[in-house]
Amino acid sequence: MKENKNFGAKLLDYGKSNPIVILLVIVSIIVGLTTKNFFSWNTFNNLVSNTAVRFIIALGVSGCLITKGTDLSAGRQVGLAACLAGILCQRGDYSGKLLPNMPEMNIWIVLLIVVAVGAVIGMVNGLIISRLKVPPFITTLGTQTIVYGLALISTNAQPVGGFQSAYTSFVAGKIGSTNGFQIPYLMIIALLFGIFFWVLYNQMRHGKYMYAIGGNEVAAEVSGVNTKKTITMIYMTAGIMYAVAGWLLAAKSGGSSSAMGQGYELEAIAGCTIGGISTTGGIGTVGGVLVGVLVFELLKIVLQFLGVNPYYNFIVQGIVIITAVALDIRKNLQKK
Repeated sequence: MKENKNFGAKLLDYGKSNPIVILLVIVSIIVGLTTKNFFSWNTFNNLVSNTAVRFIIALGVSGCLITKGTDLSAGRQVGLAACLAGILCQRGDYSGKLLPNMPEMNIWIVLLIVVAVGAVIGMVNGLIISRLKVPPFITTLGTQTIVYGLALISTNAQPVGGFQSAYTSFVAGKIGSTNGFQIPYLMIIALLFGIFFWVLYNQMRHGKYMYAIGGNEVAAEVSGVNTKKTITMIYMTAGIMYAVAGWLLAAKSGGSSSAMGQGYELEAIAGCTIGGISTTGGIGTVGGVLVGVLVFELLKIVLQFLGVNPYYNFIVQGIVIITAVALDIRKNLQKK
């Protein structure tokens, strides 16, 4: 009885701290019980596949938010990575190949190239923020525009297609019965990154420094934390995550363009905030990020099953974002 009471108390506390999560889960259950095919493997696979890529992006953004920063360039970095991956993974016999004289490249070498580009962009963001003291909002807003320009130049503002089958088939791969339960490779990849970030945030010095900076950057620096290096590494790590997400997203979509990834940074920030990462810094968990992103993606599916006009989706998502941030600020004010 005591264990049940403790569990109930924890659940109640979680509900008080995360009302949006509870509300959206309840709405999802109601919609599932009142509409056909909501509770199906097809819906599950769509939810998992969409959540996986967004979760990877949100993991990158999470470190920025925990240190009281942000990254408005996340979506455009994902788009650039998708464009570069698409160009380099095009078939040799594809008539619309953007680099006709380049032979087919190994998809894993392409991944390394894309990750290197993402790391450089993230490092530039981190250096500008940590050493030049330009606010993260302004820095990443400028980077967002620059990266978008690079995506337009690299693709000549044209859609990219004709990918190698090895590239698309890997990302679309699944484990399990053909007609029953299946686990997408994307889910496994996302969970592996989730485990890595949990270890990074909870068991390694980098994570301790990150939370210390988010709590009080001046105090962290006085106590011996190399804040400049840590912040640079956080944004560099974020750039790597966006690159991986872009590589996966292009193959998942079967094509890429300079418009890909637009607005993903807002979804990532929303997922992190819904999942408990505080906008005031120093608070947040990997598990919370996963819950937040999962619930946000679940909201999209619920709206689709309700037959809501897709244009209204943006309004609903915007309201959820504002509400989540407002509740977070109110919660922190009450603590003070």
